[in-house]
Amino acid sequence: MTIIVTGGAGFIGSAVVRQYIEETDATIVNVDKLTYAGTLESLKTVQNHPRHHFETVDVCDGAALRRVFAQYRPDAVMHLAAESHVDRSIDGPAAFIETNVVGTSVLLEAAREYWNGLDAAAKAGFRFHHVSTDEVFGTLGATGLFTEETPYRPNSPYSASKAASDHLVRAWHRTYGLPVVISNCSNNYGPYQFPEKLIPLVTLRALEGKPLPVYGKGDNVRDWLYVEDHARALRLILGQGRVGETYNVGGRSERTNLEVVKGICAIVDELAPNPKIGRRESLITFVQDRPGHDERYAIDASKIARELGWQPAETFTSGLRKTVQWYIDNAASWQRVTSERYAMERLGLSTSARSGASS
Repeated sequence: MTIIVTGGAGFIGSAVVRQYIEETDATIVNVDKLTYAGTLESLKTVQNHPRHHFETVDVCDGAALRRVFAQYRPDAVMHLAAESHVDRSIDGPAAFIETNVVGTSVLLEAAREYWNGLDAAAKAGFRFHHVSTDEVFGTLGATGLFTEETPYRPNSPYSASKAASDHLVRAWHRTYGLPVVISNCSNNYGPYQFPEKLIPLVTLRALEGKPLPVYGKGDNVRDWLYVEDHARALRLILGQGRVGETYNVGGRSERTNLEVVKGICAIVDELAPNPKIGRRESLITFVQDRPGHDERYAIDASKIARELGWQPAETFTSGLRKTVQWYIDNAASWQRVTSERYAMERLGLSTSARSGASS
Protein backbone atom coordinates (compact mmCIF):
# COMPACT_ATOMS: atom_id res chain seq x y z
CA MET A 1 0.00 0.00 0.00
CA THR A 2 0.87 3.64 -0.40
CA ILE A 3 -0.47 5.71 2.49
CA ILE A 4 -0.53 9.48 2.94
CA VAL A 5 0.01 10.31 6.61
CA THR A 6 -0.69 13.95 7.44
CA GLY A 7 1.06 15.32 10.51
CA GLY A 8 3.66 12.59 10.19
CA ALA A 9 6.38 14.67 11.87
CA GLY A 10 4.24 15.18 14.95
CA PHE A 11 4.16 13.11 18.11
CA ILE A 12 1.56 10.47 17.18
CA GLY A 13 2.12 10.76 13.45
CA SER A 14 5.84 10.03 13.67
CA ALA A 15 5.14 6.91 15.75
CA VAL A 16 2.75 5.73 13.04
CA VAL A 17 5.28 6.44 10.29
CA ARG A 18 8.09 4.67 12.14
CA GLN A 19 5.92 1.58 12.66
CA TYR A 20 4.77 1.43 9.05
CA ILE A 21 8.33 1.68 7.73
CA GLU A 22 9.89 -0.66 10.28
CA GLU A 23 7.15 -3.31 10.52
CA THR A 24 5.40 -3.38 7.11
CA ASP A 25 6.17 -3.01 3.41
CA ALA A 26 3.93 0.07 3.04
CA THR A 27 5.14 3.19 1.28
CA ILE A 28 4.50 6.30 3.37
CA VAL A 29 3.97 9.80 2.00
CA ASN A 30 4.56 12.00 5.03
CA VAL A 31 2.75 15.33 4.69
CA ASP A 32 3.63 17.86 7.39
CA LYS A 33 3.84 21.65 7.60
CA LEU A 34 6.57 21.40 10.28
CA THR A 35 5.00 23.80 12.76
CA TYR A 36 6.54 24.36 16.21
CA ALA A 37 5.54 20.86 17.40
CA GLY A 38 6.72 18.96 14.33
CA THR A 39 10.29 17.76 14.13
CA LEU A 40 12.27 15.67 11.67
CA GLU A 41 14.28 14.34 14.60
CA SER A 42 11.35 12.04 15.45
CA LEU A 43 11.81 10.50 11.99
CA LYS A 44 15.58 10.12 12.02
CA THR A 45 15.45 6.30 11.99
CA VAL A 46 13.28 6.22 8.83
CA GLN A 47 13.74 9.62 7.18
CA ASN A 48 16.05 8.35 4.42
CA HIS A 49 14.27 5.05 3.89
CA PRO A 50 13.30 4.48 0.21
CA ARG A 51 9.65 3.88 1.22
CA HIS A 52 9.42 7.17 3.15
CA HIS A 53 8.66 10.33 1.17
CA PHE A 54 8.45 13.65 3.00
CA GLU A 55 6.39 16.56 1.67
CA THR A 56 6.42 19.92 3.47
CA VAL A 57 2.78 20.78 2.77
CA ASP A 58 0.06 22.59 4.70
CA VAL A 59 -3.26 20.71 4.77
CA CYS A 60 -4.95 24.04 4.02
CA ASP A 61 -3.15 24.20 0.65
CA GLY A 62 -5.51 22.46 -1.76
CA ALA A 63 -3.27 22.80 -4.82
CA ALA A 64 -0.30 21.25 -3.03
CA LEU A 65 -2.47 18.40 -1.73
CA ARG A 66 -3.84 17.66 -5.20
CA ARG A 67 -0.28 17.52 -6.49
CA VAL A 68 0.66 15.03 -3.76
CA PHE A 69 -2.34 12.80 -4.56
CA ALA A 70 -1.57 12.89 -8.29
CA GLN A 71 2.13 12.20 -7.79
CA TYR A 72 1.95 9.32 -5.29
CA ARG A 73 -1.45 7.70 -6.09
CA PRO A 74 -2.21 6.60 -2.51
CA ASP A 75 -4.41 3.71 -1.45
CA ALA A 76 -5.31 5.43 1.83
CA VAL A 77 -5.01 8.60 3.90
CA MET A 78 -4.44 8.77 7.65
CA HIS A 79 -5.19 12.30 8.80
CA LEU A 80 -3.35 13.30 11.98
CA ALA A 81 -2.34 16.89 11.15
CA ALA A 82 -3.85 19.14 13.81
CA GLU A 83 -3.23 21.81 16.37
CA SER A 84 -3.66 19.82 19.56
CA HIS A 85 -2.86 21.69 22.78
CA VAL A 86 -5.87 22.88 24.79
CA ASP A 87 -3.94 25.66 26.53
CA ARG A 88 -2.77 27.10 23.22
CA SER A 89 -6.32 26.96 21.89
CA ILE A 90 -7.44 29.11 24.82
CA ASP A 91 -4.80 31.72 24.02
CA GLY A 92 -5.34 31.65 20.25
CA PRO A 93 -8.26 29.66 18.83
CA ALA A 94 -7.95 30.96 15.25
CA ALA A 95 -5.08 28.62 14.34
CA PHE A 96 -7.12 25.66 15.59
CA ILE A 97 -10.10 26.56 13.42
CA GLU A 98 -7.82 27.10 10.42
CA THR A 99 -5.87 23.84 10.66
CA ASN A 100 -8.37 21.48 12.27
CA VAL A 101 -11.57 22.61 10.54
CA VAL A 102 -10.56 24.35 7.31
CA GLY A 103 -7.58 22.05 6.77
CA THR A 104 -9.72 18.94 7.19
CA SER A 105 -12.29 20.23 4.70
CA VAL A 106 -9.56 21.02 2.15
CA LEU A 107 -8.00 17.58 2.60
CA LEU A 108 -11.39 15.88 2.27
CA GLU A 109 -12.04 17.67 -1.01
CA ALA A 110 -8.60 16.77 -2.38
CA ALA A 111 -9.17 13.14 -1.36
CA ARG A 112 -12.67 13.09 -2.85
CA GLU A 113 -11.48 14.51 -6.17
CA TYR A 114 -8.73 11.90 -6.33
CA TRP A 115 -11.05 9.07 -5.24
CA ASN A 116 -13.64 9.96 -7.86
CA GLY A 117 -11.00 9.46 -10.55
CA LEU A 118 -10.10 5.91 -9.50
CA ASP A 119 -11.34 2.75 -11.17
CA ALA A 120 -14.02 0.71 -9.40
CA ALA A 121 -11.63 -1.66 -7.62
CA ALA A 122 -9.35 1.12 -6.38
CA LYS A 123 -12.36 3.19 -5.24
CA ALA A 124 -13.67 0.25 -3.22
CA GLY A 125 -10.30 -0.28 -1.53
CA PHE A 126 -9.54 3.37 -0.73
CA ARG A 127 -9.80 4.56 2.89
CA PHE A 128 -9.71 7.96 4.60
CA HIS A 129 -8.92 7.56 8.32
CA HIS A 130 -9.55 10.63 10.46
CA VAL A 131 -7.79 10.60 13.84
CA SER A 132 -9.55 12.51 16.61
CA THR A 133 -9.77 12.81 20.39
CA ASP A 134 -12.01 11.82 23.29
CA GLU A 135 -12.21 15.51 24.23
CA VAL A 136 -15.00 15.99 21.69
CA PHE A 137 -17.30 14.19 24.15
CA GLY A 138 -16.86 16.81 26.87
CA THR A 139 -16.52 15.81 30.49
CA LEU A 140 -17.60 12.83 32.59
CA GLY A 141 -18.61 12.71 36.21
CA ALA A 142 -17.17 10.26 38.69
CA THR A 143 -18.50 7.25 36.77
CA GLY A 144 -19.19 6.18 33.21
CA LEU A 145 -17.15 5.82 30.01
CA PHE A 146 -17.14 7.47 26.60
CA THR A 147 -18.50 5.10 23.94
CA GLU A 148 -18.76 5.57 20.19
CA GLU A 149 -22.37 6.68 20.73
CA THR A 150 -21.64 9.35 23.36
CA PRO A 151 -23.04 12.74 22.25
CA TYR A 152 -20.54 15.45 21.39
CA ARG A 153 -20.20 18.22 23.99
CA PRO A 154 -16.81 19.90 23.42
CA ASN A 155 -15.78 22.47 26.03
CA SER A 156 -12.57 24.04 24.69
CA PRO A 157 -11.69 25.70 21.38
CA TYR A 158 -9.44 22.72 20.64
CA SER A 159 -12.09 20.07 21.26
CA ALA A 160 -14.70 22.12 19.41
CA SER A 161 -12.43 22.31 16.37
CA LYS A 162 -11.86 18.55 16.46
CA ALA A 163 -15.59 17.90 16.87
CA ALA A 164 -16.23 20.02 13.80
CA SER A 165 -13.64 18.06 11.81
CA ASP A 166 -15.24 14.75 12.88
CA HIS A 167 -18.61 15.99 11.64
CA LEU A 168 -17.10 17.04 8.32
CA VAL A 169 -15.61 13.59 7.78
CA ARG A 170 -18.95 11.92 8.51
CA ALA A 171 -20.71 14.34 6.18
CA TRP A 172 -18.29 13.59 3.32
CA HIS A 173 -19.03 9.89 3.85
CA ARG A 174 -22.81 10.23 3.98
CA THR A 175 -23.12 12.87 1.26
CA TYR A 176 -20.43 11.84 -1.21
CA GLY A 177 -19.79 8.21 -0.32
CA LEU A 178 -16.12 8.78 0.55
CA PRO A 179 -15.03 5.62 2.43
CA VAL A 180 -13.98 6.86 5.86
CA VAL A 181 -13.20 5.56 9.33
CA ILE A 182 -12.83 7.72 12.45
CA SER A 183 -11.00 7.06 15.71
CA ASN A 184 -11.18 8.96 19.00
CA CYS A 185 -8.33 8.40 21.44
CA SER A 186 -7.53 9.19 25.06
CA ASN A 187 -4.46 11.14 26.25
CA ASN A 188 -1.27 9.96 24.54
CA TYR A 189 2.21 9.95 26.08
CA GLY A 190 5.61 8.57 25.17
CA PRO A 191 8.92 9.48 23.50
CA TYR A 192 9.20 12.59 21.30
CA GLN A 193 6.14 14.35 22.77
CA PHE A 194 6.42 18.13 22.65
CA PRO A 195 7.10 19.38 26.20
CA GLU A 196 3.99 21.58 26.47
CA LYS A 197 2.01 18.47 27.48
CA LEU A 198 1.75 17.27 31.09
CA ILE A 199 4.02 14.21 31.18
CA PRO A 200 7.03 15.58 29.27
CA LEU A 201 6.70 18.99 30.95
CA VAL A 202 6.73 17.53 34.46
CA THR A 203 9.51 15.08 33.57
CA LEU A 204 11.81 17.78 32.22
CA ARG A 205 11.12 20.19 35.05
CA ALA A 206 11.70 17.40 37.59
CA LEU A 207 15.05 16.56 36.00
CA GLU A 208 16.06 20.22 36.28
CA GLY A 209 14.73 20.66 39.81
CA LYS A 210 12.15 23.28 38.82
CA PRO A 211 8.66 23.70 40.35
CA LEU A 212 6.13 21.19 39.03
CA PRO A 213 2.86 23.02 38.24
CA VAL A 214 -0.38 21.12 38.89
CA TYR A 215 -3.64 22.75 37.81
CA GLY A 216 -6.22 23.33 40.55
CA LYS A 217 -6.21 20.49 43.05
CA GLY A 218 -4.79 17.98 40.59
CA ASP A 219 -7.94 15.87 40.73
CA ASN A 220 -8.83 15.99 37.02
CA VAL A 221 -8.81 12.44 35.63
CA ARG A 222 -7.45 11.27 32.27
CA ASP A 223 -7.16 7.88 30.59
CA TRP A 224 -3.54 7.47 29.44
CA LEU A 225 -2.52 5.68 26.23
CA TYR A 226 1.08 4.86 25.29
CA VAL A 227 1.78 6.27 21.83
CA GLU A 228 3.16 3.03 20.34
CA ASP A 229 -0.03 1.20 21.41
CA HIS A 230 -2.08 3.94 19.77
CA ALA A 231 -0.09 3.75 16.55
CA ARG A 232 -0.77 0.01 16.30
CA ALA A 233 -4.47 0.64 16.88
CA LEU A 234 -4.51 3.25 14.10
CA ARG A 235 -2.88 0.82 11.67
CA LEU A 236 -5.51 -1.79 12.51
CA ILE A 237 -8.37 0.66 12.08
CA LEU A 238 -7.10 1.85 8.71
CA GLY A 239 -6.51 -1.69 7.48
CA GLN A 240 -9.46 -3.56 8.98
CA GLY A 241 -11.99 -1.04 10.31
CA ARG A 242 -15.47 -1.00 8.83
CA VAL A 243 -16.25 1.90 6.50
CA GLY A 244 -18.33 4.59 8.16
CA GLU A 245 -17.57 3.37 11.68
CA THR A 246 -15.95 5.08 14.65
CA TYR A 247 -13.54 3.34 17.04
CA ASN A 248 -12.57 4.58 20.50
CA VAL A 249 -8.98 3.88 21.54
CA GLY A 250 -8.06 4.06 25.22
CA GLY A 251 -5.35 2.79 27.51
CA ARG A 252 -7.54 1.61 30.41
CA SER A 253 -5.29 3.68 32.65
CA GLU A 254 -7.27 6.33 34.51
CA ARG A 255 -5.20 8.55 36.77
CA THR A 256 -5.66 11.93 38.39
CA ASN A 257 -3.16 14.53 37.25
CA LEU A 258 -1.68 14.57 40.74
CA GLU A 259 -1.18 10.79 40.64
CA VAL A 260 0.59 11.15 37.28
CA VAL A 261 2.90 13.87 38.60
CA LYS A 262 3.75 11.90 41.74
CA GLY A 263 4.45 8.83 39.61
CA ILE A 264 6.87 10.80 37.45
CA CYS A 265 8.60 12.16 40.56
CA ALA A 266 9.16 8.67 41.94
CA ILE A 267 10.64 7.40 38.66
CA VAL A 268 12.91 10.43 38.21
CA ASP A 269 14.12 10.10 41.80
CA GLU A 270 15.00 6.46 41.10
CA LEU A 271 16.57 6.86 37.65
CA ALA A 272 18.21 10.28 38.07
CA PRO A 273 18.78 10.98 41.76
CA ASN A 274 20.16 14.39 42.58
CA PRO A 275 21.08 15.19 46.21
CA LYS A 276 20.97 18.93 45.48
CA ILE A 277 17.35 18.67 44.34
CA GLY A 278 16.14 16.05 46.81
CA ARG A 279 12.76 14.35 46.47
CA ARG A 280 11.03 15.71 43.37
CA GLU A 281 7.59 15.44 44.97
CA SER A 282 8.57 18.42 47.14
CA LEU A 283 8.63 20.51 43.92
CA ILE A 284 4.87 20.09 43.28
CA THR A 285 3.17 23.49 43.14
CA PHE A 286 -0.59 23.93 42.76
CA VAL A 287 -1.42 26.71 40.28
CA GLN A 288 -4.51 28.44 38.91
CA ASP A 289 -6.69 26.00 37.03
CA ARG A 290 -7.22 26.07 33.26
CA PRO A 291 -10.44 27.85 32.18
CA GLY A 292 -13.17 25.30 31.49
CA HIS A 293 -11.01 22.38 32.60
CA ASP A 294 -12.89 19.10 31.97
CA GLU A 295 -13.12 16.96 35.08
CA ARG A 296 -12.73 13.44 33.73
CA TYR A 297 -12.19 11.51 30.51
CA ALA A 298 -12.42 7.72 30.27
CA ILE A 299 -12.68 5.54 27.16
CA ASP A 300 -14.66 2.36 26.57
CA ALA A 301 -12.37 0.59 24.08
CA SER A 302 -14.39 -2.65 23.93
CA LYS A 303 -15.45 -2.16 20.29
CA ILE A 304 -11.91 -2.11 18.89
CA ALA A 305 -11.00 -5.04 21.13
CA ARG A 306 -14.03 -7.02 19.99
CA GLU A 307 -13.91 -6.23 16.28
CA LEU A 308 -10.20 -5.80 15.59
CA GLY A 309 -8.53 -7.66 18.46
CA TRP A 310 -6.58 -4.65 19.74
CA GLN A 311 -5.39 -4.40 23.33
CA PRO A 312 -2.77 -2.01 24.76
CA ALA A 313 0.55 -3.75 25.33
CA GLU A 314 1.80 -1.25 27.91
CA THR A 315 0.41 -0.61 31.36
CA PHE A 316 0.63 2.97 32.57
CA THR A 317 3.41 1.93 34.95
CA SER A 318 5.54 0.34 32.23
CA GLY A 319 4.82 3.04 29.66
CA LEU A 320 5.57 5.88 32.04
CA ARG A 321 8.88 4.34 33.02
CA LYS A 322 9.88 3.93 29.36
CA THR A 323 8.90 7.54 28.70
CA VAL A 324 10.87 9.03 31.58
CA GLN A 325 13.88 6.89 30.66
CA TRP A 326 13.69 8.19 27.06
CA TYR A 327 13.81 11.82 28.24
CA ILE A 328 16.77 11.04 30.48
CA ASP A 329 18.60 9.30 27.62
CA ASN A 330 17.82 12.04 25.08
CA ALA A 331 18.66 15.19 27.02
CA ALA A 332 20.28 16.90 24.02
CA SER A 333 17.09 16.50 21.99
CA TRP A 334 14.69 18.08 24.43
CA GLN A 335 17.16 20.75 25.52
CA ARG A 336 17.25 22.00 21.91
CA VAL A 337 13.46 22.18 21.91
CA THR A 338 13.21 24.05 25.20
CA SER A 339 15.93 26.50 24.20
CA GLU A 340 14.66 27.20 20.69
CA ARG A 341 10.88 26.68 20.62
CA TYR A 342 9.31 26.39 24.06
CA ALA A 343 10.73 27.56 27.39
CA MET A 344 8.18 25.53 29.42
CA GLU A 345 6.20 28.67 30.25
CA ARG A 346 2.56 28.58 31.40
CA LEU A 347 -0.02 28.79 28.60
CA GLY A 348 -3.79 28.99 28.53
CA LEU A 349 -4.57 31.54 31.24
CA SER A 350 -6.15 34.01 28.83
CA THR A 351 -9.95 34.08 28.88
CA SER A 352 -10.07 36.12 25.67
CA ALA A 353 -8.20 35.17 22.53
CA ARG A 354 -5.24 37.10 21.27
CA SER A 355 -5.92 37.73 17.61
CA GLY A 356 -4.34 35.18 15.28
CA ALA A 357 -1.94 33.76 17.85
CA SER A 358 -1.43 30.13 18.78
CA SER A 359 1.57 30.54 21.05
